[in-house]
Amino acid sequence: MRKAEVVVVWFRRDLRLEDNVAFYHAVQSEYPILPLFIFDKDILEQFSQVEDRRVQYIQEHIVKINDELKKYNSGVQCYYSTVSEAFEQLVDNYLIKAVYSNEDYEPQAIQRDREVASFLQQKNIPFYQHKDHVIFRGGEILKQDGTAYQVYTPYAKKWRSLLTENHLFDYTVPLEKVLFHRFQSDIISLEQLGYRPSENRKITNEVDLAIVSTYDQYRDYPSIRGTSLLGTALRFGTISIRKCVRIALKENDVWLSELIWREFFSQIMYLYPAVEKHCFKSKYEGIKYRNNEADFLAWCEGNTGYPLVDAGMRELNATGFMHNRVRMVVASFLIKHLLIDWRWGEAYFAQQLLDYDLASNNGNWQWVAGCGCDAAPYFRIFNPTEQAKKFDKDGIYMDKWVPEWRELYYRQPIVEHKFARERALEVFKEGLREY
Repeated sequence: MRKAEVVVVWFRRDLRLEDNVAFYHAVQSEYPILPLFIFDKDILEQFSQVEDRRVQYIQEHIVKINDELKKYNSGVQCYYSTVSEAFEQLVDNYLIKAVYSNEDYEPQAIQRDREVASFLQQKNIPFYQHKDHVIFRGGEILKQDGTAYQVYTPYAKKWRSLLTENHLFDYTVPLEKVLFHRFQSDIISLEQLGYRPSENRKITNEVDLAIVSTYDQYRDYPSIRGTSLLGTALRFGTISIRKCVRIALKENDVWLSELIWREFFSQIMYLYPAVEKHCFKSKYEGIKYRNNEADFLAWCEGNTGYPLVDAGMRELNATGFMHNRVRMVVASFLIKHLLIDWRWGEAYFAQQLLDYDLASNNGNWQWVAGCGCDAAPYFRIFNPTEQAKKFDKDGIYMDKWVPEWRELYYRQPIVEHKFARERALEVFKEGLREY
């Protein structure tokens, strides 16, 4: 039987048909489009929990794309295998004229794509990768001396100065005009992947203009829906970064600044991949953390005796989400009050957060710890009680997640703030002096 001639569009962190750069360029070819998604066993086998909100989110959006493609007698070619096994099956079953994908800048993804590129080159199959996840990739925004920015403010200024209409082009193509490979596909179920559905997820895939327009006023208050909740959509590409920037330019400059922070951390991870496991400022490797496992467990479970910290951790465990202001408070508490290595907290967030993004999560944890580029000074230590008074003064957020916090039986603080602050200052001073 003669193999069908196709061009493959490989979906990864771009789970949408709308405003998708790789899809747009693939459509320009003369061959039918074969959409592809791989549930990568090399990644999924690292997960130990039978409920994983991220896997569920991905599976649901692949089903959504597949359902849309059914209107055009097509679907998503879906594999549950390693990436190499999937491509071996593809070349056995199809006459592939080219593979299109959007770039992924995480260290493991870069290595994966190099291996795929090598395999395809051996088969004389072109592999085209496009910029879609960011406006500016690492290395595109540089100082006059050709080096990368390590401080956010001048980076953001340069980012804004270089932005043009071309960067915000809408790559949406009318699906009725696309030549798709005609076939029917059933997407592997969550249960077949070895997972069960989870509930209580705080996500959206659409920009709420009312929220964005008041973002600068309400973003710090966890009891209010004052943030976009688009972290997950941006992480998995169910919304286009170009769409978000187009809206931010019109609606709210503070929200635009946060989108630029995302790109700042992305370029740091891309240009300095060692930060995945190591402090950007190497002298911070000299900090002698206590790393007490019982304290860490209390923090993970939301049982520290500080209601704002406990509320944040309980919200995270229940929903896969935590308000950004509270993320800073709980991170500071773990590192400074409990003297636990930032990498422990970063790893726990990686396990729990639905919107987990390696570059942003790593960058923010290192920012709080003081060891990242353009980080807060080590002596900046959040007082969780004062933070609660300032950002949840009526206790609405804490009441929701820690209903016992007003009661006498609520546990005593795991450590006293004044003592913890002085201890942290001494440990950090000593560690930086000795390194």
